Amino acid sequence: MHHRLEPKENRFRYGIFMFALDLDELDALDVRGFSRNRWNIYTFRDRDHLTLPGLETASLRENLSTWLANQGVHLPAGGRVMLVTLPRVLGYIFNPVSFYFCSDATGAPLCAVVEVGNTFRELKPYLLRAPEVDGRFRLVTPKHFYVSPFSALDLCFDFNLRVPAETLHLHIDDRAGERPVLLSALTGRRAPLTSARLLWLTFKYPLITLKVITLIHWHALLLWLRRLPWHRKSAQAGLQRDVFHPHSSIAPKIP
Repeated sequence: MHHRLEPKENRFRYGIFMFALDLDELDALDVRGFSRNRWNIYTFRDRDHLTLPGLETASLRENLSTWLANQGVHLPAGGRVMLVTLPRVLGYIFNPVSFYFCSDATGAPLCAVVEVGNTFRELKPYLLRAPEVDGRFRLVTPKHFYVSPFSALDLCFDFNLRVPAETLHLHIDDRAGERPVLLSALTGRRAPLTSARLLWLTFKYPLITLKVITLIHWHALLLWLRRLPWHRKSAQAGLQRDVFHPHSSIAPKIP
């Protein structure tokens, strides 16, 4: 669900499905139509996600562990990382956002990472260090990332994430100070990843990554026709910081 509150109200909701993957179990998955780092109907490629210089051939878990250590968070041996994401579909990838939920060896929540992507194929991770008393991960932080031409770069992200269990409740809002500007929510219900279910989801939501990118451009067109203020990507390069796979419109800088 996306609900833009200003400067003009706009709301839409659509159905998708996402994968919740344990990074240590990827090679053990036996699901027809799904594979890791080789072509299939659905393909998970490590390099489609967080990739540090010098670790291009390493696994995603190794890249994530190194990045977390650089932020002062150490993922212990035996700790689990669950990634909620979209894989490639028939070789095509577009992921507006992926969520990593890290736990220690006992299963207790340790931290979360939100990996935001844009249509320029850039990525930016945001670290949510420790859960609150109610188990949610909360963070309000400057975006400093170009996500939409209709959102200013000096807004803040307001992350409110529950650790996925039987249901999914993930919220990312845009804020201007204390004022909400854009409300976004991803909700759903857990289902086992089996060959039969994946086949059914393929018919229910065909070409899911193409659907996502098409809807993004369609709603962007509608907003443009309504003459919402437009922010060029090259206009504020200094507010685009700590970006992975940086586009030529900003100076490369890797945290």
